[in-house]
This record gives sequence, C-alpha cells and structure tokens, in this order.
Amino acid sequence: MEKNKLIILDIDDTLTKSEEKHTDSLLFAMKHFGIDRVNTDWKEYTHATDSYIFKENYEQTHKKEFSLDLIDEFEKVMTEKFMSYPQTHEVRGAQKTIDFLLKETDYAICFATGSIHKPALLKLEQVGINFIPNVLSSCNNYFTREEIVKASIKKAQDYYGVAQFESIISFGDGLWDVTTARNLNLHFVGVNTKNVSDFKKQNVQYHINDWTEFSLQKMEKIFNIN
Repeated sequence: MEKNKLIILDIDDTLTKSEEKHTDSLLFAMKHFGIDRVNTDWKEYTHATDSYIFKENYEQTHKKEFSLDLIDEFEKVMTEKFMSYPQTHEVRGAQKTIDFLLKETDYAICFATGSIHKPALLKLEQVGINFIPNVLSSCNNYFTREEIVKASIKKAQDYYGVAQFESIISFGDGLWDVTTARNLNLHFVGVNTKNVSDFKKQNVQYHINDWTEFSLQKMEKIFNIN
C-alpha cells in the first residue's frame, strides 16, 4: 500500500512506559561524568533532549565547553544502566495500533525521540513495537526537538520514497512535543494522562489517554485529512 501520509511518534510514555527508568539511567550516566546536581524539571530547559540536558549540566559542573564526542561513552553507560531494569511495558494498545497503521492504512510511521539512541531502540524492542530502525531519529547528533523531528521526516521520505507527505501528524506526551509540532506546522495528538492540563492550555484538539482510545476516523475528521 502506498504511504502518502506520515505519523511521527515520540517513544517515552507515548509508546512505552519508560520515563522513570529512562530518567534514572540519564542521571546515572551524568553522575559517571561527575555531574551530581541536576535540575530534573525538564520544562525549565530550553530543549528537552538528553544531549542538551547533558550539555547544560556538564558545562555548569565542569566550567568548560561540551563536545558531542562525549556522547558515545554517555550512551554506553546509560544503556547499560537501562538494561539493569525489568522489561519495559507498552502504553496500552500501542503495539496493536502501530501494526494496524503500518499494515492496513496509507500512513507511514517514523519515530522522533529526545532520548539517546540505543536506549530508545531497547524500549521499542522490549515491548515488541513494529519499527524500522532506519526511520528512528534521536538526540545523539542534535540538541533540539525540531532538528530531531525534521531528521525523522527526511528519513521517512527516503525510506518510503515520498517526496512530500500529504499530511503529517505528530504524537507525544509532553508540552515540548506540542511546541515542536506547532513550530514545524504539524498536526498534534496528545497521548497519556500526566500532561492533560498542559494539552488543554495549548488547545490540543485531540488527546487520548492510551492507544485503546485512538480512532483514525476521529483524527482525520478533526484535522480535515482526506
């Protein structure tokens, strides 16, 4: 089936119940680099990505410029810590919904996450989400969510052989996901219950508590997608 529309998916707490152990692994990896004091109110950061949070705290702690060359070791430490936790579980209905979209609709799927790359892959593998590694973009080489999403769209265009998608819808669980979608002029669907108040303040038109509530027909009607 030709894929002429695109759905972009965040991962943590959008598809996988993983934010708590992700945060623990992130803080563990920063401690490995001598960073003990970290502001964990992610909304206070200019960019809510692992690489940017690492950069900000590294420079504040060590009083010297951050280099992306540090990411490989950071990723290794963070991944090993993440693997020490029990298996990740899906946000209810995620696996079934992604299978449906891929196999029975004209929607392509790609992934855009503020996570470091290898833990992101692990989360999807552990819950059995049907995903194509070639269309997953993470923060290893980027600091901003906008850069990550744009990279994911480009990967999807290349993989599916589409010059330009007719419609693009972004799904996420956080305020930064809403902001990124609006900055890039994309439709947005809110997922999960923890940021419902933020979604309401941002006048998010379509919100689901989990994937068992998702309706393709409702989404297309709200966004006027044919």
